[in-house]
Amino acid sequence: MPWCFATINNKLGEIYFHRVGRGKKSKVVFEGHCYVKKSEFKTKGERRALDRESAKSHISYRNKKYKLC
Repeated sequence: MPWCFATINNKLGEIYFHRVGRGKKSKVVFEGHCYVKKSEFKTKGERRALDRESAKSHISYRNKKYKLC
């Protein structure tokens, strides 16, 4: 199951998802998320990926639904 870092409700977190369909018509289906702390990641590579990915993706979670912002 793929995952990535994202900003979820203005907090840092990991989002888990999978894709349905193929090509340009594929849709992303969110499976779940968990909040993480930046201090949990020690190496430079992890922190660099965390900063890069969380800046790109902002997600809102409300009423058991995810929404890309």
